[in-house]
Amino acid sequence: MYREATKKIRIGDVTIGGGSPIAIQSMTNTKTEDVEATAAQIEALESAGCEIIRLAVPTMEAARAIAKIKEKIHIPLVADIHFDYRLAIAAIENGADKIRINPGNIGDVGRVQAVVDKAKEYGVPIRVGVNSGSLEKPLVERYGGVTAEGLVESAMDKVHMIESLGYDNLVVSIKSSDVMMCVKAHERIARECPYPLHVGITEAGTLLAGNIKSSIGLGLILNQGIGDTIRVSLTGDPVEEIRSAKLILKTLGLRKGGIEVVSCPTCGRTKIDLIGLANQVEQMVEDIPLNIKVAVMGCAVNGPGEAKEADIGIAGGIGEGLLIRKGEVVKKVREDQLLETLRQELLNWDE
Repeated sequence: MYREATKKIRIGDVTIGGGSPIAIQSMTNTKTEDVEATAAQIEALESAGCEIIRLAVPTMEAARAIAKIKEKIHIPLVADIHFDYRLAIAAIENGADKIRINPGNIGDVGRVQAVVDKAKEYGVPIRVGVNSGSLEKPLVERYGGVTAEGLVESAMDKVHMIESLGYDNLVVSIKSSDVMMCVKAHERIARECPYPLHVGITEAGTLLAGNIKSSIGLGLILNQGIGDTIRVSLTGDPVEEIRSAKLILKTLGLRKGGIEVVSCPTCGRTKIDLIGLANQVEQMVEDIPLNIKVAVMGCAVNGPGEAKEADIGIAGGIGEGLLIRKGEVVKKVREDQLLETLRQELLNWDE
């Protein structure tokens, strides 16, 4: 069930599924009970491009805090619930736009029914989540360990349970820290599940390892037409998750907008601080609303040729550098003027 054909689901004012744009999610790492800190982090994530935010609801105080947090933010809020069905009900009553549960750890069918009834009353979608670390023991035994087949069976069992209780306003996620198992599981569930899929590599790791694992896993899944929302899970500042997710989508051609910066890897010909310059350029262009490619090259020998595919670029020399448009040298400026020269060109960009 590729993304064009999945069921359309509305989360607050964001629609996912049915060919809607892939939405970028993240999760707060503040104490949800701390309204000010949580709202401040969500505002930073919004500014970075986060479109749906999830937060943990481990206590009744956290569930009640949702109402106050919602007053301060502008994107849909998802409440992450484990074990206590009463927290799911309270989260919905306090304004959660979606809830994430694993019906297997909520309790008996009566408790799941109570959550479903409340979600139906408020029109709130339920995200059914299954992680490789929480796969049920009978499935682990049946498949001889944690497998893609077991993950899919577990997820679909929970989907069918919610459906049997009279609700189909659903989103599904199956996550594993094993990248290739996660890919295989998504390939299988896309053939069975009509609901939008939230995709991510769970427990991916720190900034470097997490980005590599997520890029490979999400790239393989998304490029097959699978996945309606994504999260890049990183051990670090959640804002980095948004930056990575945007770049993954842009690299796959699944999202347009924003300046793409390309830069050479440096070599013995480099006479300027190219690494520092490239990082400055990348930071500088974050808030410039252009859909173009900018090249940052290390030398004037190959710079113009390598920058031909870029709309505009700069290339360093000895104490000076070149401003380049479509591979043609426009002018030469001092090295300390390169960044500002590029900035002014972008601010006054005219197609």
